[in-house]
Amino acid sequence: MISVVILTKNEERNILDCLESISWADEIIVLDDNSEDRTLDVIKSLSNKKIKVYSKDLNMDFSTQRNYALSKTTKNWVLFLDADERVSEELREEINTLIINEKSKLKYNGFYIQRKDIIFGKMLKYGETGSIKILRLARKQAGIWYGKVHEEWKVESKVSELENPLIHYPHQTIDEFLNEINFYTSIRANELYQKGVKTSFKDVILYPNAKFILNYFIRLGFLDGIEGFVFALFMSFHSFLVRGKLWLLWKQK
Repeated sequence: MISVVILTKNEERNILDCLESISWADEIIVLDDNSEDRTLDVIKSLSNKKIKVYSKDLNMDFSTQRNYALSKTTKNWVLFLDADERVSEELREEINTLIINEKSKLKYNGFYIQRKDIIFGKMLKYGETGSIKILRLARKQAGIWYGKVHEEWKVESKVSELENPLIHYPHQTIDEFLNEINFYTSIRANELYQKGVKTSFKDVILYPNAKFILNYFIRLGFLDGIEGFVFALFMSFHSFLVRGKLWLLWKQK
């Protein structure tokens, strides 16, 4: 009754825990972006017939990747996960209850799920991720994904929200955090450039500062301690890189 989709790229450290957290699913679709580590070996070692593995080059476009994986699912409901996310027992029970309940299936086409980030061993309760909600569970035919990065699943008709959160373990080292920021900001800057969006030198300077103030002070990120400070600082740096790279793309035209 439910398919789970996981996108992977060099996720040998995460994939086993992720798969264990959704072992209850009827079908598991793994779409791998040419991993160079042992990700696929780890998956194959499980000998789980419910897991179907496909390979496809990301080509700097996450929505195309997700829509391709969606096309490979065969169940009525689909849950999208990242390899560094985990489904708790409480969330599993809530999802299964909803899907079994025919009235819920008819009333809603999708569900937002709150996501809790655990960074450097601490769960962040404030700042940018303190109240983030993402649409990750929906009926297969209800919509498609849009956006090359920071993509969204746009689902038709009514959607609701689940009570229990996804647990997210991103950026577990500073090196990993910096590498991912560099990767994602390059995709975002190119996407904005292709859409004809321009930025100014003033935006490059002012927007990141405003982002830090918003996350660390207004959204109370300082209450998360040093982890909250590091996260707010890095997300400000993320904003700086997007606009700086976009500015350079137009300058080089």
